[in-house]
Amino acid sequence: MPEKIAGASEAYQVLARKYRPRRFDDLIGHEAMVRTLSNAFASGRIAHAFVLTGVRGVGKTTTARILARALNYVGPNGEDNGPQIDMPEDGLHCQAIAESRHPDVLEMDAASRTGVGDIRDLIEGVRYAPVEARYKVYIIDEVHMLSTQAFNALLKTLEEPPPHVKFIFATTEIRKLPVTVLSRCQRFDLRRIDPTVLVDFLGKIAAKENTKVDLEGLAMIARAAEGSVRDGLSLLDQAIIQHMSSVGGADAEGLVEVTGEEVRAMLGLADRSQTWGLLQAALQGDAKTALTMFRDQYDAGAEPSIVLRDMLELVHLVTRVKAAGGEAASHGPAGEADAERARNTADGLQLNALTRAWALLMRGLSETLAAPDPSAAGEMALIRLCFAADLPTPDEALRALRENRVVSAGGASSAAGSTSGGTSGASSEGGVEPTPAGNSLASRERPADQPSASLSIAAAARALEPKPSSPPPSPGHPRIASLADIAHLAGVHRNAKLRTELEGYVHVISFEQGRIEVRLHERAPADLAGRLMRRLKEWTGEHWVVTVNTRTEGAATLRDTRMAEVMAHPLVKKALEVFPGAEVTAIREPTPEPFTPVDDQEADDQIGSDADPEPLRGEG
Repeated sequence: MPEKIAGASEAYQVLARKYRPRRFDDLIGHEAMVRTLSNAFASGRIAHAFVLTGVRGVGKTTTARILARALNYVGPNGEDNGPQIDMPEDGLHCQAIAESRHPDVLEMDAASRTGVGDIRDLIEGVRYAPVEARYKVYIIDEVHMLSTQAFNALLKTLEEPPPHVKFIFATTEIRKLPVTVLSRCQRFDLRRIDPTVLVDFLGKIAAKENTKVDLEGLAMIARAAEGSVRDGLSLLDQAIIQHMSSVGGADAEGLVEVTGEEVRAMLGLADRSQTWGLLQAALQGDAKTALTMFRDQYDAGAEPSIVLRDMLELVHLVTRVKAAGGEAASHGPAGEADAERARNTADGLQLNALTRAWALLMRGLSETLAAPDPSAAGEMALIRLCFAADLPTPDEALRALRENRVVSAGGASSAAGSTSGGTSGASSEGGVEPTPAGNSLASRERPADQPSASLSIAAAARALEPKPSSPPPSPGHPRIASLADIAHLAGVHRNAKLRTELEGYVHVISFEQGRIEVRLHERAPADLAGRLMRRLKEWTGEHWVVTVNTRTEGAATLRDTRMAEVMAHPLVKKALEVFPGAEVTAIREPTPEPFTPVDDQEADDQIGSDADPEPLRGEG
């Protein structure tokens, strides 16, 4: 045994253990659970089994021990008034339970004792009455780690335990518990602690430790803790130790002052103000400034993934403000400075531009976490974001096309046929200033009288909506005048396979009532003509003859004809000019109205029909 060092002080106790709650009043963020337990204790309706679930560090095991104390509470002078939620001072059993050494409160770690044999040993002890306390309490931590056989062995005892036994389960994976176990327990979900609540709590703990931490530093610790009190206290402990080691201890008055810069350096975080500037540069399309600021933060010790996470947090904050108003900035971990900048920035951005920035940053973050060179992946994510800032948003492009204008990078537009000098852009507002080139997302304001629209090639194709040249068929008295009518009839009868084949594989040579001559594409099924004749007989009640001619070219397929019509439409042409490299991959049209039987006279007067929405496949 090593000799004890002379003058050695008592072993240091970390903050997470030193300030571990000892009564329900000390718990933060779990008021709903305390209120439910208080009502249960007051009415005498105390469950025989409880399950506490939540992420790590929210107080599951601590709450289980407090609950065990409450179940067995006896006053310090021996007064016994039954289970008590209010424990103003430690009772006869409180100290022993808090230190996990009470003979009637047994704690079991299911992560290391998962077998059915361990549960059988536990069940054997259930039969015996408590030695000292009112109840024999079994606390099983990480209960989801028990094996299936162990759960099965526990079920009967859990359903009908002796009156002197209580079970308290704690788990981070509530979904892994069998439903048969959950149904026998009273469940409490311990949620993450709100960042504002955690900041206030950490500030009080720091004051007790004669330590002063900047509000910015406390906010960074709360964000890094992600709602876990234990993680927050551990980070606060680390910040205090780091400060004392760097300056050689406390000041003359014993006060330790931890700055936000020290916390940022400890956590490897980026400067919040610089992150705002980085986001603004990226949204303005200023790639040079964005890359320079990113490299400065990386050289200062900030992890690339942390920088992108901070940018995502700011984009989320600005998007909330844009969608829900300025008061939304006050909710969450944002400080007043962040809230004000979020409100100013939201005034100068469109919602769809923010959602696009979110998607690009999310993709960049996943690539950064997986890349062998995180800094390079982070820079590529910023370059993509800067490039996207120069592109018109879909609603701007569609609106410009409808107004016969040409949209340039950054949303500037001009009338079709005008000179390039006639371009003009909307003035920007709020926190994001446009670059001299005018390519800021903030410069593209939506006019008040223009509704938001979403542009896609499919939507442009749907806008054409051509009418068939002949009256449409109906189930009652279908009239067939063209191959398009037959394809439409196949759609009405939900024969998508035949319709797709007719549209993509059939070249009509001649068409008349009862007789069709066609050339089939080389990829057409061999039985296509036979199946078509059978279906026409079934659907029209008339005999049709379909002959195949391999020597005559025939007309273009329905698919090729439709594609040619779409590609020739001015709206589609302009869309392809706005989005260079885009391709029309499919044409989808509105779902057809259901047909109703009509007489011959009504059929003669009926016009117009939509095509089946099933996309075309195959080649013409």
